[in-house]
Amino acid sequence: MHTLLVAANPDPGSLTHHVLGRLEAALQPGSVEIADLSEERFDPWFTPADRRAYHEGGNYPADVMAEHRRLERATDLVLVFPVYWWSMPALLKGWIDRVFVNGWAFEHSPASGLRPKLQHLTTHLLPIAGDDSGAYERHGYESALRTQIEHGIVDYCGSRRGRTAFIYESEQLSPEATVRGVDRAVRSISEAIQARLAG
Repeated sequence: MHTLLVAANPDPGSLTHHVLGRLEAALQPGSVEIADLSEERFDPWFTPADRRAYHEGGNYPADVMAEHRRLERATDLVLVFPVYWWSMPALLKGWIDRVFVNGWAFEHSPASGLRPKLQHLTTHLLPIAGDDSGAYERHGYESALRTQIEHGIVDYCGSRRGRTAFIYESEQLSPEATVRGVDRAVRSISEAIQARLAG
């Protein structure tokens, strides 16, 4: 069992990074690796070389192959990110665009259709939302995010759906509520991963 925590927030003092540290500690003494995409300066730009690799199902750029190796070591993937416009930050979306590609995360052709390839991986989501859960429910924000990421990415690539644990009201003037939300989300994700380890 090996967990890869992937975070996308440019501010090292952010709540995202606090949650990342809490989650890493909660998963000890298990095997945990952190991919801080901002600190590592991952390039999210989808280039003509990426497009060619997508069509060919191979010949991936070196930085993409390095991410493939990290993910191939992992049994669990946790995406930790602030919610921007009902979705993930562009940096994290660019990571997925470039890394979860044809020939590696799935295979698709007109002749054979879709063949998902990430069955070895369980993907968990830890979105950090500025608004409260009531607003997310009223406006369908949570449903939209889950459909886009859980169904559109995780299911498409054949990864098992893990736990999705929102932290709400991250920008409200209620530190107690934020602490409770962080505790709940970290416990939910870590318990799901540790239960798989125990099983």
